[in-house]
Amino acid sequence: MGLYVQLLVDGLFLGGLYTLAAIGISLSYGVIRIINFAHGEFVMLGSYAAFWLATLYKLDPLTSLPLVVLGGGVAGYLLFRWVIRHVLEAPHLNQILLTFGISLVLQNLAVVLWTGDLRSATSVVSYAAAELGPVLLTFSRLIAFVVAVLLVVALLGWLKWSELGRATRAVAQNQQAALLMGIPIRFIYALSFGISAALGAAAGGLLSFLIPLSPWMGFPLVVKAFAIVALGGLGSVMGAIAGAMLLGLSETAVSYVLPGGSGWAEGVSFVFLLGILLLRPRGIYGQALEEQHR
Repeated sequence: MGLYVQLLVDGLFLGGLYTLAAIGISLSYGVIRIINFAHGEFVMLGSYAAFWLATLYKLDPLTSLPLVVLGGGVAGYLLFRWVIRHVLEAPHLNQILLTFGISLVLQNLAVVLWTGDLRSATSVVSYAAAELGPVLLTFSRLIAFVVAVLLVVALLGWLKWSELGRATRAVAQNQQAALLMGIPIRFIYALSFGISAALGAAAGGLLSFLIPLSPWMGFPLVVKAFAIVALGGLGSVMGAIAGAMLLGLSETAVSYVLPGGSGWAEGVSFVFLLGILLLRPRGIYGQALEEQHR
């Protein structure tokens, strides 16, 4: 029984981080209708930002997280204003190729600036742990999970209660009606893309003291994020949360149960992605989203 409780706790912790990494993709697609293949690189840049702030200025990754989030948001906003907005009316293939090209540029820029050596940041909670009955709680993963949940709740609250959040939801539901109501569509697009990038950078800042960092760390993360978004339904924030929790629990279960499970767990996202495309292409919440847009 203790093993199953530990599995549940670790799966929830992992799902919380996956939620933070994937919800930005869901937000940007739901509002702008562009699938951002460079989202994983914002996670990577957030991790390196936290690492260098810790290395050069002795800032704990948790302390520097607001700076990382702010930097990611500004970078995402400017990237949309300078680059992404030019392909809003272009075919989807052009949009995909552009964001994929941005991903390659950022990867290679990181290699040139910081080499391909593995690095990691250290937080004050990196080596702290406590036993709660049969469950071992590592403080680093616990605090990362709590911060991720707080950021997701803040996003949901902003979308529900703030004026800009309601305007963002209106654009996601019906862009033409939002334009007729006087909502600045292009500003909402840029703001949503900036928030998406900020959430990705926040996930990277939290991962900086949990996993080794490299310029290529964004690709496997973005694959999992796309699996989560497809599982929950493209453009559905609540679907992304459900998909992230399901993937986190499934990966943890595979790594606990199967021999050599940590290696097999990396393939779970591909199994989910293939299964959802075959059995329910619109995802868990996709039907509701589709009806909402009609």
